[in-house]
Amino acid sequence: MVEPGIGNGRPPIEVHTGGCYAAGKRRRPVPRDEARRLLTSGVRACTHCKPDAQLRILD
Repeated sequence: MVEPGIGNGRPPIEVHTGGCYAAGKRRRPVPRDEARRLLTSGVRACTHCKPDAQLRILD
C-alpha cells in the first residue's frame, strides 16, 4: 500500500506492505507492479515492514 502526502495532488511519500502497523491513516492499496515502480522511482520504503525486500528490489 502507499501512503500519500498532504497537499496538492497528494504525491506518495512512503510504500508499506499490506499489514504494516507503521502506516499512517492516509493510505491506499496499490498493485505490486505500482509499488515496485514507486520504489524504483525514489519513493521511500517503510523501514519497519521493508516492502522493498519483500518485493525483491535491490539498491
